[in-house]
Amino acid sequence: MSAKMKVLLTNDVEHLGKAGELKDVSGGFGRNYLIPKGFAVMATKGQIRQAEERMSAQRRRTEAGRKDAQALADRINGVSLHFSVKVGEQDRLYGSVTNVDIAEKLKAQIGIDIDRRKIDLDDPIKRTGIYAVKVRLLSDLEPVLNVIVEGEGGAPDAAPPADDAGPSDSDVPQI
Repeated sequence: MSAKMKVLLTNDVEHLGKAGELKDVSGGFGRNYLIPKGFAVMATKGQIRQAEERMSAQRRRTEAGRKDAQALADRINGVSLHFSVKVGEQDRLYGSVTNVDIAEKLKAQIGIDIDRRKIDLDDPIKRTGIYAVKVRLLSDLEPVLNVIVEGEGGAPDAAPPADDAGPSDSDVPQI
């Protein structure tokens, strides 16, 4: 029966642990697989101390990133973006409002540059209305913004205004 050995994982190993973790493994598994493949190193006092320092530095960076993301979420949450687009029958758009459009409008309106892939829009918006759209900043931090899509220039079925240069009703022959 082989003795246990302490190893420090240098890479994530499925069903064992993540990089930087200290693990007890069987001697054969450590000597024959983990160490030769570069997944782990023997756990010495110096390497354990270095790993702890790296992990604490990573935690500090993660916490700082979380604070920045929270501040960004507070600025985004509840923002209303207005889109004025051409519409056809039954308030259907002649195009669509996509996550790219939302990202550009968000940058223009409040100066926040968000990656279009973080805007959670399953399908492009193809009708007028008010839509609540999530922005995925972190796994548990998803502020919601309002996207208001309205038709431009009033009702789409309305007759165009009569211009003075066109023929009047009296000029058109009656049948």
